[in-house]
Amino acid sequence: MFKKAGKTVSALLTTAMLVSALAACSSNGGNTGGATNAPANSGTNEGAGAATGIDTSKAVELQFYMLGDAPKDLASIQDEINKMAKEDLNATVKFNYTSWTDWDQKYKLLLGSGQQVDLIFTAEWTQYQSYAKKGAFQPLDELLPKAAPALNEFVPKDMWEAVKIDGKIYTVPATYKEYVTDGFVWREDLRKKYNLPTPVDIATFEQYMDGIKKNEPTMTPLSMNSDVKTNLMDRFKAISHSPVGALPYGIDVKYDSPGEVSSYWGSEDQKSDLVTLKRWQDNGYMVKNVLAVKDTLQDQVTSGKAAAILGDNPTRFNDMVIKIQSTHPDWELGYYPYPKTNGIATPVHPIHNGFAIPASSKNAERALAFYEKMVTDKRYNLLTQYGVEGKNYEVKDGYYTMIGDSTSNGFPREGMNGWAWRNPEFMLFDKNYDGVKAIFDELDKIQVPDKFTGFAEDYTSYQAERAALEQVEKQYLFPLNAGLVKDVDAGLNTFMEKAKQAGLEKIQAEYTKQWLAYVQEQGIK
Repeated sequence: MFKKAGKTVSALLTTAMLVSALAACSSNGGNTGGATNAPANSGTNEGAGAATGIDTSKAVELQFYMLGDAPKDLASIQDEINKMAKEDLNATVKFNYTSWTDWDQKYKLLLGSGQQVDLIFTAEWTQYQSYAKKGAFQPLDELLPKAAPALNEFVPKDMWEAVKIDGKIYTVPATYKEYVTDGFVWREDLRKKYNLPTPVDIATFEQYMDGIKKNEPTMTPLSMNSDVKTNLMDRFKAISHSPVGALPYGIDVKYDSPGEVSSYWGSEDQKSDLVTLKRWQDNGYMVKNVLAVKDTLQDQVTSGKAAAILGDNPTRFNDMVIKIQSTHPDWELGYYPYPKTNGIATPVHPIHNGFAIPASSKNAERALAFYEKMVTDKRYNLLTQYGVEGKNYEVKDGYYTMIGDSTSNGFPREGMNGWAWRNPEFMLFDKNYDGVKAIFDELDKIQVPDKFTGFAEDYTSYQAERAALEQVEKQYLFPLNAGLVKDVDAGLNTFMEKAKQAGLEKIQAEYTKQWLAYVQEQGIK
């Protein structure tokens, strides 16, 4: 059923788009700064979101779960939010965070244990589609008009349609247009100092890392951590092979031929890639204990431990720029987006950032009414996105400005990781974000449809095999990805043998069947 994926060759570009000192953790929806970039003064939705038709007579505490790490000033922000929520909805909220360490396992536990969770972040990379199919979330279609009428009107109808799974809405999508496509990140000051190539593909990125290794022996060229599946292999494949998306189980579908499915695992492509990654490890481009590293990729660069990230999005890159400007103003970062090389620039899909109400919630109406406040009420929105004005930030000439620096400020811009409840009418941007807007303008010129994110996998028929394969990946594939297996051929053969024993062929066959049905139903070409 599967044909072997043919070896692809990355084209070297002779031009590069350098962006230094720009790009923020969110993306720009069309504002470029100045007076037009200060919606805090407009108040279009101010006071909006008053819930109607729900019973608020009984006080409740809502359990709100976000991924990542909490900001230092979270407790004081939570206190202020609760003062308003108590008055508006007779509710208080407890903001909980998973941390980035093994977040996926914690997420799975939150949704599978029956623990009381009232609101939880969703995205395609948290498997929203599959969880929705499995009944992990409550449908919102009937709740929205009753508990959150303003939110129901605020989100465009086409976005509500885009997040539907089997005809029902299970998450509230973010309305802010951005690109979260990856790009190379590097220390541009060091590139200039040692006259190194600008990274635009794997070959030039490797040359850059080699130059860092030779000239800065105490610095690790590549920032990497234990999540080698996402941070190393998915990104390596994204720039090398132009896949339709980060498909699981070794499935390979090229963007230009979505109806043709092959197996990347066991292919000559994979073997060639693993040889490259072993060379990176042997040459000291990443640390030997990479599978034990829990630090974020960004922190390793901003602290000076590492010189480059294989792939990150423009908005998160800007956060790094802001942090470095406050702590190491003599450093400079560079950025080059993958789409400038591979031509795949897809605007973020509505599924990418959202909030759902888990099946375990006993407070669905109140939770949705509260989330409406987070999105459409400027008081809630600004407080949870930027902190306290005058303490955490100020607005100068229409631009967001952090007070203090990243070490002294307990609530940086979007410190709660509140990507999903961004409201374009209220958003504040720092001046560096003009650079992100410049990147987005470039990507707008070459944007193409997102062919993958709307696909909803149903793994009911191979759930046991899927769990077994996950363990095989961790034991046999992750060390290969990290370049830690001496004999790549033997290591790959062992992995494939164990994967097949776990049920790989059944999984790939069923996934392929579902994928091809999706492509045909959606008319994707």
